[in-house]
Amino acid sequence: MSKPRILIVEDEEKIARVLELELTYEGYETVKVHDGLEGSTMFLKEEWDLILLDVMLPGLSGIEILRRIRSNGSSVPVILLTAKDSVEDKVAGLDLGANDYITKPFQIEELLARIRAALRLNRKQDNPDTDTNWLQFSDIKLSEDTREVYRGKDLIELTPREFELLAYLLKNARHVLNREQLLNGVWGYDYFGDTNVVDVYIRYLRNKIDKPYGHSLIHTVRGVGYVLKDER
Repeated sequence: MSKPRILIVEDEEKIARVLELELTYEGYETVKVHDGLEGSTMFLKEEWDLILLDVMLPGLSGIEILRRIRSNGSSVPVILLTAKDSVEDKVAGLDLGANDYITKPFQIEELLARIRAALRLNRKQDNPDTDTNWLQFSDIKLSEDTREVYRGKDLIELTPREFELLAYLLKNARHVLNREQLLNGVWGYDYFGDTNVVDVYIRYLRNKIDKPYGHSLIHTVRGVGYVLKDER
C-alpha cells in the first residue's frame, strides 16, 4: 500500500518543518509549501490524500484556496490550521467544506489523530463496501477490523478500552449485563480492581455516542447493570 500523501501549506517555516518531520516519521509522504499561490498550484498539479492548510497565508488566503479546491469538485480532506481567535475563519472554512480545523498552538498528537480520522472517513466514503466485519445496532456501526465506530454518518473517536466496551455491548445487544459480566468480558478474569471502573467507562461512552445525539442507546438497569437497546 502506498503512503498517504499530505500537502502542507504553511508560511511559518518552523511549524512547516515540524509538521514535515512528524508526518514523515508517522509514515506519510509530505510536500510543504510556504505561500498560498504555490499551495493552489501544488493542489492542481498532483494528487493528494489530505491537505493541511493554514488560513493566514501570503499571496492567497487559505480560505480562498479551500474555495478553489471545492469549486474544482475535489473532495480531498482539508484540515485548517487557524489562529486562536479566528472564529470567522473557522466558520467560513467549515461552510466552504473544510473537514476539520485545529487551533494554534496545537499538540502534535491531537493533529495526528484528526488526520487519521479524516483519512479513515475518506477511505470509507470512497470504498463503502470494503469492510464486512461490522457489528451494528440501531445507527451504531463498529468494525473490529479497522477499529472504526460510526453513529449515523459521524466517525466517533474512542480509546481502546471504550472501543472494547462498546464492542461487548454490541455483541450482547438487548441483553442486560451486570458489572461482573462487563468486567470479565472487557477487562478480563484476572482484573481485581474496583467494579466502579465499569460505571466510569460507561459514562465516557455515553458522553461520546449518546449525549451528542439526544437519543440514548446505553441504558441503566437499576440494581443490575447496563443494556444496549433502542426504546424508540
